[in-house]
Amino acid sequence: MERQRRSFTDEYKRQAAELVVSSGRWIGSVAKELGLRDSVLRRWVDKLRQEPASAAWRPTTQATPMSADQASEIARLRQENERLRMERDILKNCLAPRRACAG
Repeated sequence: MERQRRSFTDEYKRQAAELVVSSGRWIGSVAKELGLRDSVLRRWVDKLRQEPASAAWRPTTQATPMSADQASEIARLRQENERLRMERDILKNCLAPRRACAG
């Protein structure tokens, strides 16, 4: 049985790498969360860190500018994601064996 190779857009690669860099989380944990191999995500993060921000991923097509509604929605979703991550981490700590749940 032959595995089919997955392909990812440049935008997805950049966002995944930025998630690692901005959150300070381990590459392995982010890779597992995204369903990627550590080595693949590590390459993307290395590429992001080595190249200037404008040259890291050059889009192959002209991107359309984001509207104000889209920008506000993205900001709202980022805040919600951060809140949900914190809640998840709190629950992980509370449910972990031999650990006391603090407030």
